Amino acid sequence: MTETVLTNARIILPDSILHGSVLIRDGLIVDLSDTPTRAGEDLEGDLLLPGLIELHTDNLERHIEPRPKVGWPRAAAIIAHDAELASVGITTVFDALRVGSVKSKKANYGEYARALADEIMALRDTGALRISHKIHLRAEVCSETLIDELAKFGPEDGIGIVSLMDHTPGQRQFRDMTQLKNYVCGKHGFSDAEFRDHIAAQKALSDRFATAHEQAAVTEARRFGAVLASHDDTTPDHVTQSAQHGATFAEFPTTVEAAQSCRDHGIAVMMGAPNLVRGGSHSGNVAAQALAQSDLLDIVSSDYVPSSLLSAALMLGDLWDDLPRGIATVTAAPAQAARLTDRGQIATGKRADLIRVRRFGTAGMLRSTWVEGRRVA
Repeated sequence: MTETVLTNARIILPDSILHGSVLIRDGLIVDLSDTPTRAGEDLEGDLLLPGLIELHTDNLERHIEPRPKVGWPRAAAIIAHDAELASVGITTVFDALRVGSVKSKKANYGEYARALADEIMALRDTGALRISHKIHLRAEVCSETLIDELAKFGPEDGIGIVSLMDHTPGQRQFRDMTQLKNYVCGKHGFSDAEFRDHIAAQKALSDRFATAHEQAAVTEARRFGAVLASHDDTTPDHVTQSAQHGATFAEFPTTVEAAQSCRDHGIAVMMGAPNLVRGGSHSGNVAAQALAQSDLLDIVSSDYVPSSLLSAALMLGDLWDDLPRGIATVTAAPAQAARLTDRGQIATGKRADLIRVRRFGTAGMLRSTWVEGRRVA
């Protein structure tokens, strides 16, 4: 039996802040007290939060390919990614892996998800990773190989989330073709002619495969026992279709109308923390702050900047004048969306996934991270 006491902390509970102590035993929270104790680790009045839960991050891809066409050893990349997340307070991550490739394109569209998932799970099972890693399959319907790639996974893989991704040009995230051109040409260095060829090829793929691929992804998500998420819903019709498929949360809806339709259908709305921190979407879509001010924001994802998750939660706490509510968008709400009943709150019986944060004005500095009661950062 191992016991840890964290004391003199401002503990973020679901609906309040408790100045007191937490008793951890064998990786679980077993007691909360409103009295600081002499024994234990003195947190000096810092905030004690549940560990952050990340449902959709592309951060691993940055470690695997640190520069265009520069590959990195995958085990080293996964371990570095894991350490980075622990250092910013993320204690559970759903690593988002693309399924659905385009064989006719030379770069960045090859198949990789099955092999990478195997490496993540192998490192996890040997105890090499600091935090809890789960798999999120990003099902790209505008592709050539989605059905074959999904068939390589099964219920035994414990897939947590399948999201429906449709990057057909001229809709959803990139309705604005100028924004799409800026993004694609900036990322790949395409000329005007190459960009036109890219658009034509993507539209042809969508016409040929999108409908069958979307239905296959929905069917496979059920086979896996995974949560289904929509992605970049833009219109109420998109949301209605997502609801019919059984999606329970929406990643990054692009308009107020889509977010309101999600609320009407009982679908939780997730927005990107970089959108909130930067004050707007890099794609010209709806601002996360606007949805927060309209009470249409439930969950926050760090997306491509891991450190933004804590910053966004603190910003929302200030915006709503309700710190527990802001913190819930990165803890309790994503836990509920991903059906994780053992974490996401500081409460007796929950996993002792915790982070210590000291505030400096509107900013927060992470000072410690514990996963199942073990300090990992």
